[in-house]
This record gives sequence, C-alpha cells and structure tokens, in this order.
Amino acid sequence: MKFLVVGLGSMGKRRIRCLKKLGYNDIFGFDTRNDRLIESVEKYAIQSVVDLNEFNFDLIEAIVVSTPPDKHQQYMELSIEKNKPCFVEASVIIDGLERINKKAKEKNVLIAPSCTFFFHPIISEIIEIVNSGKYGKVTNFTYHSGQYLPDWHPWENVKDFYVSNRTTGGAREIVPFELTWITKMLGFPLSVKGCFAKTMDIGADIEDTYCFIMKYEDMLGAVTVDVATRYATRNLILNLEYAQITWKWDDGMFSLYDVRKKRWIRYHQPEDIAEPGYNKNIVEGFYIQEVQNFIDAINGLKEFPNNLDEDIKVLEFLKHIEDSDGGF
Repeated sequence: MKFLVVGLGSMGKRRIRCLKKLGYNDIFGFDTRNDRLIESVEKYAIQSVVDLNEFNFDLIEAIVVSTPPDKHQQYMELSIEKNKPCFVEASVIIDGLERINKKAKEKNVLIAPSCTFFFHPIISEIIEIVNSGKYGKVTNFTYHSGQYLPDWHPWENVKDFYVSNRTTGGAREIVPFELTWITKMLGFPLSVKGCFAKTMDIGADIEDTYCFIMKYEDMLGAVTVDVATRYATRNLILNLEYAQITWKWDDGMFSLYDVRKKRWIRYHQPEDIAEPGYNKNIVEGFYIQEVQNFIDAINGLKEFPNNLDEDIKVLEFLKHIEDSDGGF
C-alpha cells in the first residue's frame, strides 16, 4: 500500500515511523512548511509533494492527516473527494464535522479519527476488566491527566504552534483525547458540570486547566485535565463493587485490589521505547497498533474502533463542559 501523509510536524513524522515499522515504505509527504517537508524527506526517505493540486491521487491508497486540528476538515474533505480512506489525528473542532460525516457516509469513504489510548496496553486491559463485569459495576473514579505545555515541543516556542490558540489550545485538545477512551470504557454520563481557567503563565493566552464531574445513573467521575503540571502525570483510581484499580503511568503497570481474595494483583506493561526527545511514557508501540488497525479496516479485516459519530459526541461533551462553567 502507498500512503500520503499530510502535515509533517511531530505527529506526521510519528505516523511515517509507524508506517515504516509496519513495512510500508511507499510514502508521500506534504506540508505547507517547506522546512518540514525537506526534513522529512531527508530523515525518512519519503517522496515529497509540493502542490496537492497537481498530485496524482491514483498513486496512493490512503491519506493520513496529521495537521493542526483547525486544518483537519479541509483534508478530510479532500479524502472524500478523492475517494481515499483517511486517518485523522484527534480533533477538537466540531463545527462542520456533521456535514463531513454525512458526505463520508454518502460516498462510503472510511474516516478513522485517532483514538490512540484505545491501544495503550494498560488502558485496553482496564477496559477489558471493567467490561467483563467480574468485579461488579464501577461506582466512582478520579482521573488526572497533567502535562506542561512548553514541554510538548521543547524545540519551539509555544506561540509558534497551534496549542497557543484558544480554540485548539493544549488543555482543550487533551479533554476529548482523554474522553474518547473514558467514554469507550464507561459510556456517556447523564450530565456534566465543569470549570476551566487560565491558572498560570505557560506562554500562551489559553485556559490551561479543565475540571469536571461526570454524573451517571449510579456512578460519579471526577476528571482534571491540565497543561500546567510541571511533571507529566496520568493517575487513575477506579472503584468497582469488588475491586479497586490504581494506575500511575510512570509505574509501567497498574494494580487491582481483589476484595474477595483480599490481595493486590499487578499488571505489568510490556516494555517499549519512546522516540528520543519525547516523554518516556509516550512509547511508539500503541501508535503503531493504531495505524495497523486503520490498515486492517481499509482491507476489511476489522472495524476501526472510532468513527466520526463518536467523535462528534465527544466534542459535544466538551461543549457541555464549557457551557456549564459557573454552574456550581
């Protein structure tokens, strides 16, 4: 198979690495920034595309969109127009997405929105345990996803990329990223109330912290997502009727306390490596699995676990959080 990767920043380069790791070396790359295009051609030996208007789309089987979120939709529309399946990075902009979803369905074009943490070995294991019902239902949970925005791209100023824009701001983008796997595991709540604010100077005029409560019929969840945490953190405490699950992503494992057997069980994460310059917990393996699943979906071997219907629901949820600010 041959691929076109649109957007050759941090994520575009990662997707190229994923494709190459899976044995796909026929890759075309496009970026509006010539320096990124040149860098990717030299580093990964891909073929460059200078002008998409002159590109022969018959040369490829699929498109990977790794642009900033505010450019996703124009390239999804391009993939629909060219009748090419499209993988697109996690989004944060809902306006126009219903129209694109309708067009994709009408033309039967696969649009696969990223859901990377579905493939995280610990998250997938926790989801499997919860869905099994072995330990009863979930009663409540707390989750904190914290990072420090200037650490995302140490090689450039925060103001030089999309995370400094309020619509596509770092914290705002991570909320649906986390909600995608949380709602996959627990479903959507009956209601939500939240607050979001700028709490410190991180080099951009954006809200850096989101806190919200998710109310289910017989379950509560408290979530904090921020880009003001000086040491990158993901901490989960999930209480079930007959167990408690705790996860700190630095530990490389999660623990389950089995109430009936009165013992802790440790689930260790398979060893993997991170690309130099990235947080040690952002390893390559689950990104590679995600790309493989996209390819399998193209070939009709399995469904991709996310779609635009679900993406829209998550982004509507984000809007509910923001609309509820001040409701406490």
